[in-house]
Amino acid sequence: MGSRRNFIKKGMVMATGLLFADHAIPMNFVSNSKLRKIGFIAGIVDKEMKADWKGTLKKAVAFGFSEIEGGDEYAPSSKEFVDYCNEIGLKPVASGIDFTATADQLQAEFDRINVLGVKYVVIYWPWLTGGPFTLEDCKKSARVLNEVGAQAKANGLSLLWHNHNLEFHAMEKGLPFDYLMKNTDPQLVQCEMDIYWVKKGGGDPLQVLRKYAGRISVLHVKDMAPDGDFICPGRGIIDFVPIFREAEKQGIKHYMVERDNEPEGIGCLESSAEFLKNISF
Repeated sequence: MGSRRNFIKKGMVMATGLLFADHAIPMNFVSNSKLRKIGFIAGIVDKEMKADWKGTLKKAVAFGFSEIEGGDEYAPSSKEFVDYCNEIGLKPVASGIDFTATADQLQAEFDRINVLGVKYVVIYWPWLTGGPFTLEDCKKSARVLNEVGAQAKANGLSLLWHNHNLEFHAMEKGLPFDYLMKNTDPQLVQCEMDIYWVKKGGGDPLQVLRKYAGRISVLHVKDMAPDGDFICPGRGIIDFVPIFREAEKQGIKHYMVERDNEPEGIGCLESSAEFLKNISF
């Protein structure tokens, strides 16, 4: 009889342990996930880079940044820029190109960019007009993106296009964002999704990530102030936790802080780094 009671007691203990373990594993996984690397776009500290690009980059590394987008335009040469980045532990990840450049101009840009050793080239405004965009605008943009993407690939680079809010304003049929994603070759064209601009346009950054899993390679991370203006990450109302959780699940590796026309670039970098290093998802 005693043996039977002991058996039942042990079974209840094991069952209880499994019950708690079933809930503990995912909770622990979520709470312990953090960004492995954080980066920033050089323009956020434009005036500081113009005054002292080396000193500014060194401060960024001290804050915890390990990746940078752009920046070689502040140095005497792309080689000197990348050499210094390598020296202080900062990796160039992406560099911008002009959507309206000719094939020869693009080739010169690709030659320059390859000195940096980056993987991505970015078109920040993939449009021939200022918007709002029409279906015809979308057709022209998709065609050019595919052409530039093919040339970038031939140079060992991957093309990204960067969204703003107008891609989430309805046109004759559907959204410009969806049109560009559906009518560009996934092997040639990926997206650098700006979280703030998706939300500003009326979209849901989390749902966009899920809808286009595998098509988004880099996230631009900036926050939204209560009045709808942009603000440095961690100072606004955007809930980054579910966005980062989904991005991590998809294998997105690059999270670049951006904040247009930032008056206090160094302060923004410092507070953004503190927020992004400590956020758990």
